[in-house]
Amino acid sequence: MPQDHPEQPRRIDLPGADLQIFEQSGVDDQALLRELIDHTPWRSESLTLFGKTYLQPRLIAYHGDPEASYTYSGKPHTPLPWTETLARLRTLAQNLAGTAFNSVLLNYYRDGSDSMGLHADDEPELGHHPVIASLSLGQQRRMYFQHKRQRQMPKLSLELPSGSLLIMAGATQHNWKHGIRKTRRPCGPRVNLTFRLVRSSAE
Repeated sequence: MPQDHPEQPRRIDLPGADLQIFEQSGVDDQALLRELIDHTPWRSESLTLFGKTYLQPRLIAYHGDPEASYTYSGKPHTPLPWTETLARLRTLAQNLAGTAFNSVLLNYYRDGSDSMGLHADDEPELGHHPVIASLSLGQQRRMYFQHKRQRQMPKLSLELPSGSLLIMAGATQHNWKHGIRKTRRPCGPRVNLTFRLVRSSAE
């Protein structure tokens, strides 16, 4: 759990977005990685594209308050209860982001062949300008940002070190998509936790 006071966040220059990253959030990242891999009830999710069904290239788990059910990738998700570890990490994320969260989506990237396609966390249940706090544990991977409408806008490639916390706020989800690409480089496991506030109705 948190060891020391984390450093000040670094702001990321991206037009029409509000991004800042704590390069180290103060967690014992390697111990947390092993605990979450071993004790999280991971599951596979399927995705249907053009009439064909595929398994998503990663494992997921969803925890939160009872009222935090929402639809993600076209599928309804009912949260599992908070564990003691996840509740402590939520407190850390809330303190660093300066806002409340009632749920966390965990993604387990087992190796370089696991990935996340370009998407925005812009579901109506998340509100108009959601704040998303993304904690990375394990293998460092790159997050890619691409503007939703203006393809001529430069893309951003952002390294996410183990133990880092990325905060996406403001109009980020309205203007930008983000994702994690596959890589052929030797790649160890990574767990990512995205804390969010699911609202009962869109604001």
